[in-house]
Amino acid sequence: MENYQFVFVMYLMRRLLGMTNELSLALQQKDQNIVQAMRLIEVVKARLQHFRETGWKEFLGEVTSFCKGNSIDVPNMEDNMPIRGRSRLEGQFITHFHHYRVEIFCEVINLISQEMLNRFPEASTELLLLVSCFDPKNSFSKFNIHKLLHLAELYPEDFSVIERMMLEDQLATFIYDVRHDDDFANIGDLGDFAIKMVDIGKCTIFPLVYRLIELPLVLLVATASVERAFSAMNIVKTDLRNKMGDEWMNDNMIVYIEKEVFATIDNEAILQCLQSYRIMLTQDTTSKTLC
Repeated sequence: MENYQFVFVMYLMRRLLGMTNELSLALQQKDQNIVQAMRLIEVVKARLQHFRETGWKEFLGEVTSFCKGNSIDVPNMEDNMPIRGRSRLEGQFITHFHHYRVEIFCEVINLISQEMLNRFPEASTELLLLVSCFDPKNSFSKFNIHKLLHLAELYPEDFSVIERMMLEDQLATFIYDVRHDDDFANIGDLGDFAIKMVDIGKCTIFPLVYRLIELPLVLLVATASVERAFSAMNIVKTDLRNKMGDEWMNDNMIVYIEKEVFATIDNEAILQCLQSYRIMLTQDTTSKTLC
């Protein structure tokens, strides 16, 4: 039955890769359309859920038809099979249906769905859609004052009630101004747009608008730093370091994640710092012994 399982897995991979192909291509594009990408994320989530709930019979029929046409034995889904990793002598069995339907079909779809939820949580998706209203392409074609006011509401500690009232008029003046300003005609993304605002002084003319642009940019950078930190944990957090305590691990994490910063520090300065620390520890140990 190994050949059947190989065909089953290959067919499942083909179907799932087909469902996620457009989203993968959209996310890899250099000139990303955030709104379209976010819509594709929701479409893929819905398709995966629909496939999980209603696609089993059709999918199983495709696999069975291929196997029969190529002289590959097809197992009876009601027959028992030993649990993987268990000896037949232990007498623990499951049906082929459970193995293929639950342990492979549903499990793989669940893993992909969970990965999408982890990478594209609802809060981040909403934030990206709101930030996309500042997209400078096509003369700010996606600009929407009401959505941007909602974005400001997500930062109550940064925008007071009075400032949010002032923001509506400032946004209206701002969009009229930048759409008629040649300095912004060839700006391609929000980061460059924020830099240009600083360069020509519009950050002081429209301080609330600039603050609204600045906060999401800072959040996205901070989120990327957190993701790098968790990725680095798989490398730094070894069994040995687990026994050394969190403080030592934190020190290692800082050096690993911010390696570009630490690369600018001269080795001699590091050695002198370590030597001073060693002398301090020795003196501290000696004083405790005398006491």
